[in-house]
Amino acid sequence: MSQLVKHSPPSTVPAGSAPLAQAHMPKWAPAAIAAGSLLVGCGAGLAAGWHSRVQWGLVSALLFVLGTFVITAKVENIRQAKDRVATSLVWVCFVLAVVPLLSLGWVTITKGVEVLDVYFLTHSMNGVLDAEAGGGIYHALLGTIEQVLIAAVIAAPIGLLTAIYLVEYGKGTLAKAVTFFVDVMTGIPSIVAGLFVLATWNLMLGFGPSGFAGALALAILMMPVVVRSTEEMLKLVPNELREASLALGVPKWRTILKVVLPTAIGGITTGVMLAVARITGETAPVLLLVFGTKLINPDPFTGAQSSLPLYVYEQYAVGTDASIARAWGAALALIVFVMLLNLVARGIARWKAPQTGR
Repeated sequence: MSQLVKHSPPSTVPAGSAPLAQAHMPKWAPAAIAAGSLLVGCGAGLAAGWHSRVQWGLVSALLFVLGTFVITAKVENIRQAKDRVATSLVWVCFVLAVVPLLSLGWVTITKGVEVLDVYFLTHSMNGVLDAEAGGGIYHALLGTIEQVLIAAVIAAPIGLLTAIYLVEYGKGTLAKAVTFFVDVMTGIPSIVAGLFVLATWNLMLGFGPSGFAGALALAILMMPVVVRSTEEMLKLVPNELREASLALGVPKWRTILKVVLPTAIGGITTGVMLAVARITGETAPVLLLVFGTKLINPDPFTGAQSSLPLYVYEQYAVGTDASIARAWGAALALIVFVMLLNLVARGIARWKAPQTGR
């Protein structure tokens, strides 16, 4: 009786070649490498006696990148190691950008919350010496709201109409000239805008310091940001929407008003709020044109006013414990003010955006 012998099929992998299935690092490996690098970096910093936490962080980041490359090359291959190193560098750059921001925010909140209360928000510095405790930011907060509002009322429509012209109508020499001057205005320092308004509005036309003069300089700084952001948002609107509206016999101006702008309203509103945030913290134009005052001046067209950035600068320059505490409180109020503006803008954009779906 013959025995049945099972023969295995011949191998299709040539001798000496690498197997198709290769080892892969687990998903938790990057986090483990990061934790190990952080521990080693902090240990090295303690052993070397480094007092700066920045040095600890830089050493940890360097060890993270090197460790990722070495371990990945050992477990997987050189190609995957290079890919993971590129990803690690992106994460390191992200952390290096976020950590100072979080640190600044934490310090501002912890120091500003000590003085930020109802009394601080509802009283001015009238009758209070800068070196003494007490006083508040009501006059500066009122001035900031009025100046930013006037600047937005001036700059937002002009910037929006300019962007519409460049995207929908602009051709030839005029469009190129407008684009060139918008690019130039984007890079001008804030002090130059303040000097321009000072030379024209104050010296040539004879008007005195006022919140409106400061708002004019802020509007100059705000306009190019609105133009650029709105222009990019309008370019993202599909041409098919414009063509469909025009094919139905709708005039071009009505197509822009009813189709193009509602489609891009979210991005446009975000751009306007970015421009508002850009001008809210400006100090140089306000220092030149508004002068600053301790009194409450609700009229932005007559007399000196104050603003939160100018208030922070003045109080910090005094150098006493009370004035520095007020400066931190005003800085926190300024951050909260900008955040509230962004939240309102997001709400308006969500409300006005075209509805999708069924």
